[in-house]
Amino acid sequence: MDLENQKRVKDLTEKYSAENVVVLLGAAEAEAAGLAAETVTAGDPTFAGPLAGVQLGLRVYHAVEPQFKDEVDATVYDDQIGMMEMVLDVDGIIEEMNGIRSEYSKFND
Repeated sequence: MDLENQKRVKDLTEKYSAENVVVLLGAAEAEAAGLAAETVTAGDPTFAGPLAGVQLGLRVYHAVEPQFKDEVDATVYDDQIGMMEMVLDVDGIIEEMNGIRSEYSKFND
């Protein structure tokens, strides 16, 4: 997650409080999604950005996870994300996201 997005997430969390913020990711690879998820939950693991050492513990999901997919209009989802599901390692992404949430998220649904 780039430094500008880290700052946005931090500012929004300070403004609305962590229990009211949900981060939605769309990275194409499980590892990239996991790194971004770790950043908004446990803090920037590279210690380079505004979230270095800041453990927000936010709720974080990937756009291909059922927790998100089941909440949006199916037609819109298929139009915007459906094709990507065919080329992404959806199971790998879900596994990575579940692991990050179970280890670092303060807000479990």
